[in-house]
Amino acid sequence: MDKLILSETEWKERLTEEQYRVLRGHGTEAAFCSELHPESRDGVYQCVGCGLPLFSSDHKFTSKSGWPSFYQPITPDALETTVDKSWGMVRTEIHCARCDGHLGHVFEDGPAPTGLRFCLNGVALEFVPEI
Repeated sequence: MDKLILSETEWKERLTEEQYRVLRGHGTEAAFCSELHPESRDGVYQCVGCGLPLFSSDHKFTSKSGWPSFYQPITPDALETTVDKSWGMVRTEIHCARCDGHLGHVFEDGPAPTGLRFCLNGVALEFVPEI
């Protein structure tokens, strides 16, 4: 996949301050604050930084974690992972394969069929409803 590489100035022009803080600064939004957390319409969740389709509403579930959660991405090559050792924990960070924007983390406590919980910052996503 071709990478989208922009300067920090270009990212700041493209994103809101909060989007920049999360996507480019590896931040986390507060739990239960995203309007995408309770979103239940059919559609696709794409990266707000570059528009890459990441998750489908077909794979969304209520995790009660406070963040939009999915048990699998639309396609495995849409995401890349790194080890995150911040905050005294070891977690698997997920980021957009196209623009490297920080999306959230993946945990092994999700539902079948994958057993995974992709826990996303809603501010990192744009929801495109199915027409």
